[in-house]
Amino acid sequence: LDGVGSDVELIEGDVRDLDGVRGAMRGVSRVFHEAAIPSVFRSVQDPLSSHEVNATGTLNVLLAARDEGVQRVVYASSSSIYGDVSVLPVPETVAPNPISPYGASKLAGEKYLAAFHGSYGMATVSLRYFNVFGPRQDPGSEYAAVVPRFVTAALEGRAPTVFGTGEQSRDFTFVGDVVGANLLASEAPRDAWGQAFNVAYNDRHSLLDLISTIRSLVPGAHPEPVHEPARPGDILHSQANTTLAETVLGYRPKFTFEEGLSRTVEWFRDHHG
Repeated sequence: LDGVGSDVELIEGDVRDLDGVRGAMRGVSRVFHEAAIPSVFRSVQDPLSSHEVNATGTLNVLLAARDEGVQRVVYASSSSIYGDVSVLPVPETVAPNPISPYGASKLAGEKYLAAFHGSYGMATVSLRYFNVFGPRQDPGSEYAAVVPRFVTAALEGRAPTVFGTGEQSRDFTFVGDVVGANLLASEAPRDAWGQAFNVAYNDRHSLLDLISTIRSLVPGAHPEPVHEPARPGDILHSQANTTLAETVLGYRPKFTFEEGLSRTVEWFRDHHG
């Protein structure tokens, strides 16, 4: 909470606790629903927990928002709802086909937002994040995202671990642009309500490309990646068509992949160890 003003109230709780969520929403006009268990791999190992937090937890958020008169709910969905698709970049018109419990739970959350808009007239917007990265991500967990893991490995001179060939590609999106998309969604016009929008760069980089770019930002010796078997539930390629978000929300990324990665490496260098 460095830099956060004294007028911010921090409430520790669990989205599975409906009474607790309802209490946190009293007097609130906008809700940015970011709570989740975000790991595909973890959802394959423990699908029930992913469902309880991501799907039932989202239902609790919507119930509490409805009961407390919240004006707008913006939901963090995921590109995982698409599964492996043959069309890249993928538009929102492609039928979702999740291949992991995580993707299925996120899609359930989207459907609940649409249903609450249809049933109660609630102003809801879902944002499908594509591989968000940036400062402060935790690299220590076995479920950690690849960017913080690869960055800290480079800073420590360790070999990064790559699951699969490393040719799988992602539309890596800097957190600053995800924040911007959330702010736009919180004031979006009526024709956005009940809808879902891709939030990304309409670009993609392989994991091996990611490692190469990180190495260019971290001087020194870099061991070759260690390859482990591909993990179940992971898709091969991901890239967003962002036309709908640009047209309806006014979404315009302020960063590039390289700029975001440079800022991320700089933060980890300053805070590493």
